[in-house]
Amino acid sequence: MSGSNAKSSAIAAAIILVAVAAGFLAMPRIVLTLGDISPWLGYGVATLFILGFFAIFWLRARYQRRRDEPTDTV
Repeated sequence: MSGSNAKSSAIAAAIILVAVAAGFLAMPRIVLTLGDISPWLGYGVATLFILGFFAIFWLRARYQRRRDEPTDTV
């Protein structure tokens, strides 16, 4: 990895982790509020949030792999 590419990746990962940490801090209040409406709604939102955390990094890895692939110039 080149220096600027590594720095860019580290900054992006830090921003994502800070945003997710803020979400995790707010999630109990959100889930409890939605749980008053329906417990299944609270479960669903919590599950989607946790799956979304992994989906962000999975999509970012796919994007970087596709961007870094060598092109066939025959």
